[in-house]
Amino acid sequence: MAGVRVVIDSACDLPDELVERYGIVVVPLTIRFGTEELVDRRDLTAAEFWRRCKASPSLPETAAPSPGAFQSAFESAADDGADGVLCLTISAAMSATGQAAVAGAEPLRDRIRVEVLDTRSVTMGEGLIGLAAAERASAGAPLDDVVDRARELVGRTKVLGIVDTLDHLQRGGRIGGAAALVGSLLSIKPVIEVRDGVVEQESRQRTRSRALDYLVAKVASEAPLERLAVADGAAPDIDDVVRRLAAIEVREPPVLTNLGPVVGTHAGPGTIGICYVPSGTPAGAGPTRARR
Repeated sequence: MAGVRVVIDSACDLPDELVERYGIVVVPLTIRFGTEELVDRRDLTAAEFWRRCKASPSLPETAAPSPGAFQSAFESAADDGADGVLCLTISAAMSATGQAAVAGAEPLRDRIRVEVLDTRSVTMGEGLIGLAAAERASAGAPLDDVVDRARELVGRTKVLGIVDTLDHLQRGGRIGGAAALVGSLLSIKPVIEVRDGVVEQESRQRTRSRALDYLVAKVASEAPLERLAVADGAAPDIDDVVRRLAAIEVREPPVLTNLGPVVGTHAGPGTIGICYVPSGTPAGAGPTRARR
């Protein structure tokens, strides 16, 4: 298939519906429960992951894809006659996935041009960048234009969230500046953000309901938005959050998805992630519930 192929890792949490619509290739990470290894999206759905988390005596772990997994995706694009590949990866500060992608592209440098871009983001922050790039590619844009579109969004895409506990982030080493919150969780519910590719403390709220109020108000204060996505990490109050966010002006249809195993491993159950791109452009479309 001629044109530009968009490849992304499974930390993006893009719903299958959008992946299929735009021909996006998802390279999966691996999830470990003890000695058992499961390939994200192939062996393990988001729903099954959360069920396993509740039953598992220990926290799961993640592993980056091999360079060979990326090489296979790039070779497929070359075999299909693609003009080039844009590969988007989870923040390099959180994972070695980007390094694997670069290594996977090296053997193909004489066959097809592959651009690897660190999104400095995660979950649907990464996913929204990939979606915008895939839309541009499906419209027939050349590789340089698709890369420029993605790179521009890297600097504007925001990821905010609330977690019930910092245990997962702390044990996984993804906690960044939010480490200051450890030890005080009995009196607060943390609001976190991805800042420069690292999970940082955004604010401290006394209760979960106040944290959600704060989160919704903060996102609303930056409206109108260009894009919006909500990632549900087995949160009991997700429907209320989605209902409240529906009042926010958004240019593109908002996306509700499940927080997948890669990010869920480090965030834990009860997490809600809100990913968005501020914009000055008037908007207006109802939310699209695309769950996987």
